[in-house]
Amino acid sequence: MNLQQLLAIPPDRLEAVNAVFTDPNSTVMKEFLEVVARYGTPEEINRKHRENRKMEALFAKVRERAPEYIKDLEWLIEQRDRGAFVTVADYRRAVLGPKADTMTFKDEYAVTLEVSALQYFPWIRPMCEKAIAERSLVPGRFIAVRKMKESELDGDLPAIVAALDIMGCSFVETLDTKGTDGSNPHLGGPATITGYFGGIGQPNEHALQWLDEFLYYYTNYGVQHVLNFNAGTILLAFLLYKLGVDINFKISVYFGSDNPYHALWIMTMAKLFSRDDGSTPLIGFNWSNSINNRTMELTAEFRRALGFERNIRFEHHIVETWKSIVIQPYDRRAELMEIADHVANIAAKHEGGLPEVEQTLDHPSDILDYFREKKEVIESGDWENLQKNFLLKVEAANSTARMLTERGLSFIAAPRLHK
Repeated sequence: MNLQQLLAIPPDRLEAVNAVFTDPNSTVMKEFLEVVARYGTPEEINRKHRENRKMEALFAKVRERAPEYIKDLEWLIEQRDRGAFVTVADYRRAVLGPKADTMTFKDEYAVTLEVSALQYFPWIRPMCEKAIAERSLVPGRFIAVRKMKESELDGDLPAIVAALDIMGCSFVETLDTKGTDGSNPHLGGPATITGYFGGIGQPNEHALQWLDEFLYYYTNYGVQHVLNFNAGTILLAFLLYKLGVDINFKISVYFGSDNPYHALWIMTMAKLFSRDDGSTPLIGFNWSNSINNRTMELTAEFRRALGFERNIRFEHHIVETWKSIVIQPYDRRAELMEIADHVANIAAKHEGGLPEVEQTLDHPSDILDYFREKKEVIESGDWENLQKNFLLKVEAANSTARMLTERGLSFIAAPRLHK
């Protein structure tokens, strides 16, 4: 007997699952569809998204809430259009000298340079000015973990979305419906974060609240990519995409995906709920900090077999905030170099500065800073400290880009800035 053949799923099992999803009397399905219906049909929802993602719509929202930001957005467009940023070819020459012109770089395995977290719009111009002055790189992907309502009200949200579209960067927002929003009445804030392990605070009705919150920002601000760290909201995102709404999401490191069988479970669901064109809304898979290269290599095998190699990006923490998340020093750059020449579609996520720099700072990066209110950050005198922490993360991403280049490997920086 071939034991492996026993693992095949018989058609009648799939029929039973389909019966649940299509049962008109299913309460969970009716409640899901009721939330969607508040925003219209899938076609209407996507139309609202496209209209509010247009640059003129974003600029109008910025003028209404933070008109002082317009000059920085216009400056960014001007710098992009005049070619102020270093090209990829010139960057490679600066690292390698003339031999760069004769080398063949492994562009099919290009590593996306990623930084977390981009909390405030005013940090963008200093980052870009530094890149212009130093002929360095602006990363190609950013994550935000700031309170969405706060960011919406002060104008940062539409300004950041506009800026990252100007730069051609991908961008992931963290919705407010998460573990620190009071959804679990038995837990407090970040000080009791260990209480969230194994179930990150989206109990009971909060899964549908997450869906509602996503649809609000999707239709009103063009936010398309969001963080996801609960099995229930991951399923809701798959269902929403199957209906026709063009949601994209990445699985958070907080989901704790730390072995290939966990990844196989999620990617199996992604395949089951994929569209007829084979696409899935799962565009980023953020691994637990504990995984090793072999886990990515094994997962890459069935990611390819399922047709998701170009769709699902492996997001891997290369450096972390100095405080409140991992034992330091934490530096995975050398491991990245070992895998980046044969596993495609990896994002190198820089959540902290380089360890040798972080340990010298009066205010090293701290994951708990993500949960602070802007007003408190300013009043405490930490605004400049947090901006410095962010810029050091960008420097760490540049260190990774240099290491990749020295080995004939490729990277993805802000595509519309670095031609």
